[in-house]
Parts: sequence; C-alpha cells; structure tokens
Amino acid sequence: MKVIIIGAGVGGLAAAHELAKRGHAVAVVEAGPIAGGQVRTFNPAGNPAGVGPSGEQQEARLEAFYHHLFRSDTDIVALIDELGLGADLAWIDSNVGLAVGGKNYPFIGALDLLRFDRVSWLTRLRLGLTALWLRRFEDWPRYEGTRAAEWIRRWVGREGYDAVWGPLLRAKFGEHAEDVALVWFWGKIHLRFASRSAGERGAGGGGPLGFVRSLLAKEQLGYLRGSFGRLTDALVAAIAARGGTLTLGAPVERVIVEDGRAVGVRLGGAHAGEELRADAVLATVPSGLLARIAPEIAQRDPRYGEMLAAVQYQWATVLVLALDRPLSSIYWLTMTDADCPFVVAVEQTNFMSASDYGGRHIVYLSNYVDPGDPIIDETEAQVLDRYERYLRRINPAFDRAWILESWWFKDRAGQPIVHWRYHETIPPHRTPIAGLYLANTAQVYPEDRGQNYSIRMGVRVARLLEADAAAGAATERQA
Repeated sequence: MKVIIIGAGVGGLAAAHELAKRGHAVAVVEAGPIAGGQVRTFNPAGNPAGVGPSGEQQEARLEAFYHHLFRSDTDIVALIDELGLGADLAWIDSNVGLAVGGKNYPFIGALDLLRFDRVSWLTRLRLGLTALWLRRFEDWPRYEGTRAAEWIRRWVGREGYDAVWGPLLRAKFGEHAEDVALVWFWGKIHLRFASRSAGERGAGGGGPLGFVRSLLAKEQLGYLRGSFGRLTDALVAAIAARGGTLTLGAPVERVIVEDGRAVGVRLGGAHAGEELRADAVLATVPSGLLARIAPEIAQRDPRYGEMLAAVQYQWATVLVLALDRPLSSIYWLTMTDADCPFVVAVEQTNFMSASDYGGRHIVYLSNYVDPGDPIIDETEAQVLDRYERYLRRINPAFDRAWILESWWFKDRAGQPIVHWRYHETIPPHRTPIAGLYLANTAQVYPEDRGQNYSIRMGVRVARLLEADAAAGAATERQA
C-alpha cells in the first residue's frame, strides 16, 4: 500500500515510521521548510556542538516552542529507545512556581503550598486535597459536560479559584476560561502527579502514609539532550531507510477524490501543480485546513464538516530570549497577574545546564491568543517592548542589556479550546471520504496536546488505516 501523509509534525512522522516498518510505501509532504511541526527547532548563533552520552555529534539546538516529557509519557520514551536515543534522555527534578504580585512562589511540594500566603490555611488545605483527588480519580468520563470553573469554585472555594486556578485558566484560555471542560483540567492535574518520583508512584495505596508521600514526592520531567529535534531527525532517517520520502515546502492545495475515494494530493508552493497518487491519505493538519483542502467531506457528511468547523484554535506565541545571566531560579514560572501579557516564563537553563547553550541563559515567554489579537502582527521588538516591564516583576534588577539575542515564533493552531461540550464535537479519525484519515491535536482527548499523545495517535491511526485496507481487500476477494 502507498500512503501520503500530510504534515511532518511528530504525529505524522510517527505514523509514517509505523507504516514504513510494516512494509508500506510512505510519502510525507510538509508545507514548511523544516520537519517537526510544533516541535521544530532552530540553531541559535553561538550554540556549541557537542558529543552526547552515546558518542555521536549533536548540536545544541533549541525548540521554537518549549518541550519536556512527563514520566507517564511512555509512548515517546519507547520510541526514543527504539531509535537509539535512550541514553540521552535525562530525567530531572522539576522546579516550578507561581508569580503573584511581583513575588515568585516556588511550588514543588506540599511545604511550598503551605507557604503560599496569598490564601488562607483552609484554602491551602482544599487546594492540596482536590489536587490529590484528581490525581487518584480515574473515572474521567464522569466529568463530561462539566465546566472546570464551576467545579473548582465548589470544591476549592472562591478564594482558591480567584487566587490560583482562575488566573491560570484565564491566562491559558482568555475569555473562554469559564467554559473550559473539567476533563481538560483533570487531565492536567492527573498528568502532573503521574510524573512524581518512583517512590510516590510505588506508594500507591491509601492511608496516612500514602497521603503524606503523595504530598512530598518530587516531580520529574524528561528532556532529550541536544533537543527533541534529534528525535525528529531520527524518525526522518528511519523512514528514509525504509524507502519513505519527505518533501518540504510542499503545501497541499487539494486532496484528490475520485469516485468517493481519496487517491492522492495536489501540491502548491514550489511544487505547484504536482500530483502524488496513493491508496490512502492521512492528514495531520488543523481541522479547518482539512475542510478547505477536502471540501467533499462536508458535501458527503455535513455533520462531519460541522465538527471540523467547530474546532476553535488559539495562536501560540513565544518570545525566546538568550540572556547573559539568569532571570530567576525557577524553570517553569506561571504568571497569575491579570495584566501580564504572557502566560509563563520557561527558563530552559534552570532545567538543562547553561553550558549546553554556550553559557547563555534561555527563557521562553509564552502566550495564547485568539485569532485577530494585535500581538499576532507585532514585530519581535514590539513584543519585547510590551513584555519588558513584566520581566522586572520576575526580577526587579532585569535590564534590557542582559539580552544577547531574541527570537519570535507563532503557530496559528497552537491550542484547541477545550470547552465543556468539546467531547461532542471531536471528529473521528475516519473521514466520510474513503481512504482519507485525520489525526491532529484537536483529537487528543482527554489528554491535552503533547508529543507523547501525538505519537500515540499517529501510530494508532496508521494501524487503523492498514486494518481498513486489509478488510477492504478481503471483501473484494470474497466478492
């Protein structure tokens, strides 16, 4: 079977890798100039090349959008091992905090929660207990159709919502915060606790001892030395070794549909007019883009077309700074002040060593905005002007002279808005067009978007595609 995969993000590459391993011919087409999608990397000037623990040369690249792994991310860990990169996967105790009113609060364990003087002792206890409940609660479908804001106010209280969870939901989803699904919130808490240290995971059971261990355990996060671009490179190389191809700068203008079946794609850009033929097509692009390049979907099944149109995305924006000194001592600092124009300050060099980046200190300033937000059209310099005074809330001594280099990245489909009825609008992987499949971040549910889940979905849809083809061939033989 020959399969065309639209999009060279980690989900598309994982699907191509799986199909190639199973003996199928794969052709991946990517609109952009580089593979990786939201895990794409860049090479900052001055970053040294080095030698990884497994002995190979590696470049100290950076992700355009920050990334790390959780202990529960078993699919990507298995893939990293399979591709021979396991020795370079580092597990590091996390270092997170909240920025509130010009003060940075570390939030690593229970003692930090007890020191969080922005709320009462009772609210601190309620915050801890509800987090533990969500960590141990497995029956997430029970929460379908429930708004996170309502549930948090009920069980944590108005003070805890206003001081902690409300600002975080607003920072992430803006005007949509009140409608965010409780299942999404459950997934975030459940995932973070699943990445606690092995001692806590082994403690399991209930009782006072298990309760205390859960509170005191440390979270560990994973990072691939040299960047996750090395995983992308290894996938591309493994696909090529099995005869697969990757074409960059090749946007798909149209899925070719004949007699109700997808039989290929027509390319644009530098490849304008070129057609590729195949037995099946797997699209890993945003839902709205699929609707545009395959209008036959809505004609054949209006309900599926409505589901594609229903997905709302926020833009992900990231200003990356290389500083000559640390901004703070915290890796992942969540901003809770209502007027702050960025959601989180991720200081990569409080996670990995600054020596990996030529002694420079790398900080990501991230935000999520609706389409049409003015920041989307602003220049890097304008964004820095907007952010500068808030950097002084993190560190009052901050001076613009600390900045050695900066970069500005945007992604129009950065975050699907997971509202309380979102589960009713998730399109199936099989589209109404035979031989045409969809696998994108809007279908990652109940988990939030992430490398692990994109890889898992890519492999799953690759196998689904193969099984459908086998079933169709069997039917034809019987006929």
